[in-house]
Amino acid sequence: MPYNLFLFGKKTQKMRQLLCISLVFLSIKAMAYEEAVYSVVFKNDGYEIRKYSDRLAIQINYVNQSSGFQRLFKYISGSNIESSKINMTVPVAQSGENGSKVMLFFLPSDVTNENAPAPIDEELNLITVEQGYYAVITYSGRITDKNFDTHKATLRDHLLKDNIEILSSPIKATYNGPFTLPFLRRNEAMFRVNWNAT
Repeated sequence: MPYNLFLFGKKTQKMRQLLCISLVFLSIKAMAYEEAVYSVVFKNDGYEIRKYSDRLAIQINYVNQSSGFQRLFKYISGSNIESSKINMTVPVAQSGENGSKVMLFFLPSDVTNENAPAPIDEELNLITVEQGYYAVITYSGRITDKNFDTHKATLRDHLLKDNIEILSSPIKATYNGPFTLPFLRRNEAMFRVNWNAT
């Protein structure tokens, strides 16, 4: 290969790499969904405690995770009694142990009990997640159960050590679309806690 063509090839390869990186970050920016508002009331090296206000959500009990997600997504895409499209928010939350699993989408702040369209799917329920305190660990990587189990166990150990009462099953919260690279993902393990007792 002539020297000048070799240099051109290397330059083109570098430009392609920069283009790919740029597209990744543009896709992240494009997927900037509304996030449930909270305030951090405590933080240390292991975890943080957040205070959330009441949040309206659409919920499903599920066996198959993919099917549960698709049915919730259909609701916000217009499969409701008003055929209304509702903006996606983050996180998508999953919880439950001993075979009973729940997935929910939080609804945008401009959707209220008064104007939220009723679901057509009888397995979906509009609920209000009541205000409260949540202990949270944030981590990256794949959204596998193994990765989540590691972080929820770490969080539980921290809370037990600090004598903080756990009030809920562990909650998996995910913030990114399925094509987000693992190292760019934001995932969280959470427990509702009795922070007032500390």
